Amino acid sequence: MGILDFLKRPAFRDPVVGNLLRQGRYWRGQISLGSERDLPMLLAGSRAAPDEAGLGLARELGPRYATLLPAIERALFEHHEPYSEAVASGEAGQLGEVPRLTSPEQVWGHISLVRVLIEPLGGVDTVEIAYRTDWDTEHTLGARFQGWALIELNGSVI
Repeated sequence: MGILDFLKRPAFRDPVVGNLLRQGRYWRGQISLGSERDLPMLLAGSRAAPDEAGLGLARELGPRYATLLPAIERALFEHHEPYSEAVASGEAGQLGEVPRLTSPEQVWGHISLVRVLIEPLGGVDTVEIAYRTDWDTEHTLGARFQGWALIELNGSVI
């Protein structure tokens, strides 16, 4: 062990999740969701290792992602509705371009994945999948899941 080894960022290798490096409060790595590859992922944990429950969720997320999409698209569509109503009523002066969406499945052409965060929220292990949207350019929206059920679509996530 070298004299400056304490300055090295701790590393962790998981056979499913891959390589993770400790930076700040989180273990950082990458995950694939659907057709999106190398999406940034943050996992809570100690300095020694990522949280085991969080690792389990990260291992499950990729294969489970398709089953989460209907809940995510409904939440994103509901988030879009006030923007669409503002455009329809002529109150959308400062909103810029707001896409016209008439059904939940249309959201996918107007969003992009940003990152995944897995950490306890209120003592419950939580998966947050963050998106940017064409209609709310000031915020990043986080679809939060506990027990693989959508609990909220949160705006302005980290």
